[in-house]
Amino acid sequence: MPVARYTRIAIVLHWLMAALILVNVGLGLSVDALPDEWVRVVIDTHKSTGITVLGLVLLRILWRLSHAPPPSPPAYARWECAAAHIVHASLYALMLLLPLSGWMHDSAWKDAATHPMSLFGLVPWPRIGLIESIDPVTKESLHDLFGTIHTGFGYVLYALLALHIGGALKHQWLDGEPELRRMSLKPGDTP
Repeated sequence: MPVARYTRIAIVLHWLMAALILVNVGLGLSVDALPDEWVRVVIDTHKSTGITVLGLVLLRILWRLSHAPPPSPPAYARWECAAAHIVHASLYALMLLLPLSGWMHDSAWKDAATHPMSLFGLVPWPRIGLIESIDPVTKESLHDLFGTIHTGFGYVLYALLALHIGGALKHQWLDGEPELRRMSLKPGDTP
């Protein structure tokens, strides 16, 4: 029986973003355990990866607006479909909010002016000028606030990723539905 699959571009964006998000989670969680000489490189890589995810999620949203996803298999309960839609919408929101809150956090950093930001050391990347130009005392409190928000969004992301992955594995292994094939590439897939 044929499986309703996502488009090739949706699949590539999904797995590329999944890999980058997992790398970024690892970078973010490891920074406190690293030797001092590695911290700056890891933080800079974390920022670059986050901005890359932001760009990719914008592309993914544009693609999704013009390419409807395949329908859920008929065997899925209505509550499962509703839960999947809520989790997906929340993941999209977090894929936007996490990099933006991180960018705001970085823009409020007291040493931002003396440490230029760049994407993977190759492309200069601006900070948010409105935040960067705030007086130092207010900026320091904003730096703390944006950092707390960014961290909080991270914990919500962990929970939603667990639900997303758990749901896909439940459908695949417990329900016997070809869930993973819906998001896998095969020769001849449409763009």
